[in-house]
Amino acid sequence: MERIKINLKNPGKKEIDLIVNFLNQGKVIACPTDTVYGLGCLATDAKAIRRIFKIKKRENRKPLLILTQSLAMAKKYCRINKKQAVYLKKVWPGPVSVVLEDRRNLPKELSAGQGALAVRLPRNDFLLKIIKKLGEPLVSTSLNLSGEPVISDLGNVEKIFKKEKLDLIIDAGVLKGIPSRLVDLRDADNIKVIRR
Repeated sequence: MERIKINLKNPGKKEIDLIVNFLNQGKVIACPTDTVYGLGCLATDAKAIRRIFKIKKRENRKPLLILTQSLAMAKKYCRINKKQAVYLKKVWPGPVSVVLEDRRNLPKELSAGQGALAVRLPRNDFLLKIIKKLGEPLVSTSLNLSGEPVISDLGNVEKIFKKEKLDLIIDAGVLKGIPSRLVDLRDADNIKVIRR
């Protein structure tokens, strides 16, 4: 388990390159987001996605979220009509994740075969730099074992994940955020809040 410290306000090019390199090799990382610490991997890598389920002890029928760098990138992986785009422009970038119809061009493990994909455009330069450099979305799910509280301080993260080890831990200090709001936007005339 490798660990690096970063300054979220001013991440260095060396650190960004190292993280991108890990992700391109199919590695799983613990990473600060604009909400909470997340477990992440490349959204196009089915093997790495399966590892996230194993690390978290998460049921594979529960879908995962992807982070994109723009609305245009989200449109590559989700069906987004004009009405949905208007809504997204109001809430993005920011801590609102939306469920949209899946274009089915990412590994099926992400959507757990439900034909829908949860996606978010984060308000976080550090993450956006990584996603831009990857050219592909990043999987992100809260850093915890399924059913356990979200980890905000990485002090004892190695103990929590001692059985299924993470490849890289990116430490940005204590994060005091809360998980993103989750909204089902598949029917723009009947928007449902799944998680406040």
